[in-house]
Amino acid sequence: MEWRKVALTVLIVSLCFFVIPIRVRRDSLEEDVKLFKNYVTRYNKSYRDDPTEYETRFGRFQRSLQHIEKMNGLRSSQESAYYGLTEFSDMSEDEFLAKALLPDLPARGRKHVNLPYHRRHQHTNRAKRSASVPLRFDWRDKGVVTPVRSQGSCGACWAFSTVEVAESMFAIKNGTLHPLSVQEMIDCAKNSNFGCDGGDICSLLSWLLATKVQIFQESTYPLVGKTGTCKLGKTTDKTSGVRIKDFTCDSFVDAEDELLIALATHGPVAAAVNALSWQNYLGGIIQYHCDGSFDSLNHAVQIVGYDKSAAIPHYIVKNSWGSNFGDKGYMYIGIGSNLCGIANQVSSLDTL
Repeated sequence: MEWRKVALTVLIVSLCFFVIPIRVRRDSLEEDVKLFKNYVTRYNKSYRDDPTEYETRFGRFQRSLQHIEKMNGLRSSQESAYYGLTEFSDMSEDEFLAKALLPDLPARGRKHVNLPYHRRHQHTNRAKRSASVPLRFDWRDKGVVTPVRSQGSCGACWAFSTVEVAESMFAIKNGTLHPLSVQEMIDCAKNSNFGCDGGDICSLLSWLLATKVQIFQESTYPLVGKTGTCKLGKTTDKTSGVRIKDFTCDSFVDAEDELLIALATHGPVAAAVNALSWQNYLGGIIQYHCDGSFDSLNHAVQIVGYDKSAAIPHYIVKNSWGSNFGDKGYMYIGIGSNLCGIANQVSSLDTL
């Protein structure tokens, strides 16, 4: 079956489709050219009328096609992660890291390791404790997870993931789910957080707890996707928001069963991850080729559940790259091997 022709046909006729799973053959420049032309149109790329950048992007696009072919060739089952064209497929790996991720996250993360709110979990009565939680748990089923957002070109995944956990924890406690303001965190959070230029979950939670700043509803402080002047005390005086009561920044390396227990018995969590290999991800469960070292952390997400009953046990991860990325905005990461560094730095919180 000629997968490249199938991909090209889907690009042309399926106007409601935003990501295309493909296996490509490296034998047709003409097909690459057609595929790229339709890709540029599909994602409304700004360089479509700039011949120099167009050519550069085409070269990067071809490298993505090679990477997609390689990754799909390594799949071990129908449940395994699969790859294809995404909005990031015209970027080099270095550009993807610089524009979509946070290269300085490991240095940020190390600042929290020896502080009181950081704990390193170990296996303690693991079999007994693990038996007490269900094989599958998804907080979306409880109606306490807000829709997927898109951070766009703003490097504030640290704010998105933290605010989303606060939304869920407030809903679990009070029975009401409200979208809270990520933009407030982008504009106002201090403690070495710099809006769209970067920050980290633990620093944000530490700042929120120390200052007792409320996270207001998104309708009061709407998302604009770029760093602005803090509006606290101007538009929020007559409204009430959510305050952080307590939080942790934990390591679950070699103790992921404890993370599953925390997810099932407490609530969703925010986690630092290595998302470098996600550039062309479309769906399925990541179980290989995703470095888990602390030094490779570069992104932040919300973990909303897990499924140990699946053929490949996995975490259910809510991303902040919009609902057209991955599986309607979600990722699935295999449990047990600290894949993508998912267990290195995990934050839970409670709200007042």
